[in-house]
Amino acid sequence: MPDVHVSHLSKQFGDVAVLKDVSVTIKDGEFFTLLGPSGCGKSTTLNCIAGLEQPTAGSVSVGDTTFVDTERKIFLPPESRNLGMVFQSYALWPHMSIADNLAMPLKIRKVDKAERAARIHEALDKVGLAHLGDRYPHQLSGGQQQRVALARALVYSPSVLLLDEPLSNLDAKLREQARAWLKRLQADLGITTVYVTHDQDEALALSDRIAVMSEGDMVQIGTPREIYEEPATAAVAAFVGRCNFLRGVVAGRSGREVTVRLDCSGDEVLVLSDHAVVPGQQVTLGVRPERLEVLPVDQAPPAGSSTVNADVLTVSYVGSRFEYDLRLGDHIVQVESKRRGLDGTVRLVLDPAAALLYPSVEVPSAEAEELLTV
Repeated sequence: MPDVHVSHLSKQFGDVAVLKDVSVTIKDGEFFTLLGPSGCGKSTTLNCIAGLEQPTAGSVSVGDTTFVDTERKIFLPPESRNLGMVFQSYALWPHMSIADNLAMPLKIRKVDKAERAARIHEALDKVGLAHLGDRYPHQLSGGQQQRVALARALVYSPSVLLLDEPLSNLDAKLREQARAWLKRLQADLGITTVYVTHDQDEALALSDRIAVMSEGDMVQIGTPREIYEEPATAAVAAFVGRCNFLRGVVAGRSGREVTVRLDCSGDEVLVLSDHAVVPGQQVTLGVRPERLEVLPVDQAPPAGSSTVNADVLTVSYVGSRFEYDLRLGDHIVQVESKRRGLDGTVRLVLDPAAALLYPSVEVPSAEAEELLTV
């Protein structure tokens, strides 16, 4: 399967810049996800690759084939790109049987009848629905319809598979099952896949690499571990998973050890950071709830950690853990812990290596802050 090259891609709708000079190479056989909130440009990027949108500037190529190049005035129509696409709505023809739905793209490509039958059976077999070819879409569950849409996208052996939020119409439990099944299928086929979603868990579970998009830009591209554990900006940390943000000022520095005085409580905490921050500089401290610990006030914390006193506001049991909301000065901090039954004043424990440190100019944007509890 070929690489997908997107170079300096821009898209304007009137005065609105939906994509801003986006460049990325999606590797052969890679499961690559475009992740971000509504309106960030992820579906527009996918549609430019598919040929459903014509970019204002830039180029898209797959392998040695150029799909679009605005400078050279090249634009291949969608039907000439040999791409498989699955839409959020599945877009199955309701008046056709499942087999006839799969036959349509083969008829357009003038595949003879005998080969059509073999390809349809093979594609349905890949998605576990070979026995349902005579049924109609309304006779299938949502999960089965999603598999049919995927089989139709695979039946003509596309060079790249494009998936636009294909699991969003499924309920939570079925979405988890479909996610695991889709990952196995993509790995078995080895097909280069570009996936669009706003669901962070989905992106982390499925992807080889993720591009986090915001306001038409690719803010960070990396593996799921890099995106979650080493977010490049506070906005990425806010969007991918939950994160507490505490503003403060650098009180001192020695090598990688940075002492931060928190604005919300006046407490000082130690963090490890490679950022070039200096004493007196305003910073934002980010800590994920599972990287914090909460202890009774009379229990000694681990050596080398920073501790501050906080008050328990609420505690929720969620099966595998407890979720605490703590008041730290004038701020609310979320903590995930195995400890049960803590109330009143407690120790909030921070491992210096667990914190993310950002210059204050990198506070989360409005779209990311909607996801925060502050």
